[in-house]
Amino acid sequence: MTVALRTQGLCMQWGNFKANSDISLTFAAGARHALIGPNGAGKTTFINLLTGVLKPTAGQVFLGDEDVTKLTPHDRVKRGMTRTFQINTLFPGLTVLESVMLAVLERRGRGALWHRPVERLAEERDEAYSLLETLRLERDADELTRNLPYGKQRLVEIALALATRPHILLLDEPAAGIPASESPELFEVIDNLPGNATILFIEHDMGLVFRFAERITVLVGGRVLVEGTPAEIAADHRVKEVYLGEAQHG
Repeated sequence: MTVALRTQGLCMQWGNFKANSDISLTFAAGARHALIGPNGAGKTTFINLLTGVLKPTAGQVFLGDEDVTKLTPHDRVKRGMTRTFQINTLFPGLTVLESVMLAVLERRGRGALWHRPVERLAEERDEAYSLLETLRLERDADELTRNLPYGKQRLVEIALALATRPHILLLDEPAAGIPASESPELFEVIDNLPGNATILFIEHDMGLVFRFAERITVLVGGRVLVEGTPAEIAADHRVKEVYLGEAQHG
């Protein structure tokens, strides 16, 4: 197994409160891995530790063999780790194509050239349009992002993340706020992203988790309760007691 991302003894503590405790996980290259757990389980804290938004109280984060624990979020993006956020962060006054082009230019260190005529940015335009095609957004290329339905706005967020050419894509509740009828289509698009991209996602909809994840990690009280395949997680009595029953009835 080629390891894309792993943590070793990762902890995050504020005073006496332990948000994450001794989390050691390994994510294979190309994995589709879900992170689930009750509210307050420490899922977003864990993602913030992976991306460098938070500095751990103890433990380490590795991208491949490289210890990136002390690197900034920007430096982790340069090394191939990108996240999307639960709260929409798009450029409302730009078209979909312009938004993705800007992200491509920033990755290439050419952001200062943004105001050049589009025809002089042909390479960036072609790359951005190709990403839109991957996410089935090409018909919306000339729409302002603020005018898109919420589900498509989430896809544009993913396009912006993909413009950084990540090896690891972290998705914080990508289906949040999307009508239930649109969520499966969103995840089908995510699932069809390049197979070499490792995808770790937080999601509360267990139907989506069991349909699209290859492996699932359950966090409870900031600790790993169990990790396994969807079938193993569904059959685990501890998961049923602390989470699945709550999710089904809540």
